[in-house]
Amino acid sequence: MSTIRRAAVLGSPIAHSLSPVLHRAAYAELGLTGWLYDRFEIDEAALPGFVQGLDSTWVGLSLTMPLKRAVIPLLDSISGTASSVEAVNTVVLTQDGRRVGDNTDIPGMIAALRERGVEKTDSAAVLGAGATASSALAALSEICTGPVTAYVRSRERGDEMRGWGERLGVDVRIADWADAEQALRAPLVIATTPAGATDTLADAVPGAPGTLFDVLYEPWPTGLAAAWSARSGAVVGGLDLLVHQAVLQVEQMTGHAPAPLAAMRRAGEEALAAR
Repeated sequence: MSTIRRAAVLGSPIAHSLSPVLHRAAYAELGLTGWLYDRFEIDEAALPGFVQGLDSTWVGLSLTMPLKRAVIPLLDSISGTASSVEAVNTVVLTQDGRRVGDNTDIPGMIAALRERGVEKTDSAAVLGAGATASSALAALSEICTGPVTAYVRSRERGDEMRGWGERLGVDVRIADWADAEQALRAPLVIATTPAGATDTLADAVPGAPGTLFDVLYEPWPTGLAAAWSARSGAVVGGLDLLVHQAVLQVEQMTGHAPAPLAAMRRAGEEALAAR
């Protein structure tokens, strides 16, 4: 009889999450029978009780909003990567009962860009200033050798991005969202905004654009991503990020590396097409 091993994604709302599709595809490809991956609607108030109730069959958790910071006090340790942005999206439950937090969004971003040939850039632009924007700055701290211009809607958001830049060692320059069309001239543009926020920029895509990394995966393509592709620019999408960060989670939770990237991406694409 197979030994049961359990993992899940937690968050609120969570019904839309593709994580179960990706992780289950990995388990099937790796031949891991008896491995289960579920989703649970959990908010910040319910998180401590849920974590305390996990038994020895559990190997890991994936965390989405609003839990990436709330989980930190519940852990025994977190990685330097997670500490750098004060956000944990991965918890590994070790055999000796420890809870170890990590952030796979940041290396996932770097891996997704590398897959499309972006190893280094001499400058970049970030659209937006939310939680994903701080992860984008952390990724850029590894691959960008020059300034990063963040386009934001308020002075408070600008101050936050500047603070993250100082913490991460990134030369962050702040620009007003009203001037966001200028961002599209950067060799690498990372859009971290909610659905619809960049639609008005689609007509401003230059004739020979660089690389766009749009972190959304639904709806896809976004108006900006479609216009970018139409002008023969390279586009990295939210599914690329989701798959690459999930690959790292599977490797940490199961101990099997490399995780099956192609099978996981295919499962994600099929699930999105069926919606």
